Amino acid sequence: MDKKFIIAIDGSAATGKSVLAKELAKRLNILYIDTGAMYRAAGYYFVTNNIDLTNENIEANLDKLNIDLKYNSEGTIVYLNGEDITSKIRTEEISMAASDVSKNKKIREKLVALQRKMADGESVVLEGRDITTVVFPNADLKLFLTASIEIRAIRRKRDLAKKGQEVDIEEVRKSLEKRDLQDSTREESPLKQAEDAVVIDTTSLTNDETVDMAIKLLNERI
Repeated sequence: MDKKFIIAIDGSAATGKSVLAKELAKRLNILYIDTGAMYRAAGYYFVTNNIDLTNENIEANLDKLNIDLKYNSEGTIVYLNGEDITSKIRTEEISMAASDVSKNKKIREKLVALQRKMADGESVVLEGRDITTVVFPNADLKLFLTASIEIRAIRRKRDLAKKGQEVDIEEVRKSLEKRDLQDSTREESPLKQAEDAVVIDTTSLTNDETVDMAIKLLNERI
């Protein structure tokens, strides 16, 4: 496609947002901006430095957060202050820290500005929890992914197992429900469905079926 376009994807954790975004980037040969990884990187900073996640502490450390994303054939590489932390940010502890950090207005402003800069002049796909409502409200295609809590827990447990983390399925479920509540009730940019977003329930869809559906929707709009 000659026209530059933006695909924005929102939804709760483990609904398939990252898988969809990565595959769309690959098939369409466009840039994937992993916004969730950016918040995880920020959460990682506070966890590893044993800093309580209060608004005062977060804002006092804003200038110490240098987050960057690089891309190669292996995917997205996440850097925090020059260190590759890609393999260290996919734990449940960091996931919850990312949710806590994302409540803060100042850190959201910092990362949203960076995300918009990365998308300047490029065709991009982004996923998160406020991409369609705040970061790119004028995106060419807005998608909102949902799935049952049961299938989401299974997916998250499977993903963690691949990384060598064995967790109880009920604990995973509780963690997802806790994060859902935090993300949907936070004061700054809560998770919600944009009025013009297309809802895709991925509960019974394969990854390929979800991608095919998204590309069909994109072709109808571009």
